Amino acid sequence: MNMKIIQRTVRFEKTDMDRLDAIAAGENRSFADLLRSIIKQHLNGGKIENASHLRLARVCEYTQAAVDTILREEHPDHRQLVLDETTRRMERYHGSR
Repeated sequence: MNMKIIQRTVRFEKTDMDRLDAIAAGENRSFADLLRSIIKQHLNGGKIENASHLRLARVCEYTQAAVDTILREEHPDHRQLVLDETTRRMERYHGSR
């Protein structure tokens, strides 16, 4: 695959530039490589790559699966109430369903 490379100039606030430089240095990579990675991550829907975020996502998924299993098996009459409340909170706090 022959991909055309295009160069652009981008301006950053000093504080943002300092933070990006520090992240790049901490990951032992170039600023340009870090920036390309961040942009690709955003274009791909913001996939989680940070180990801390992956851990948090795993804990959330585990908790969700555990609670859903408990509700289905031990309190099936409450399951729809919990789902409705989840929808209500998603709309109220996150603006989505």
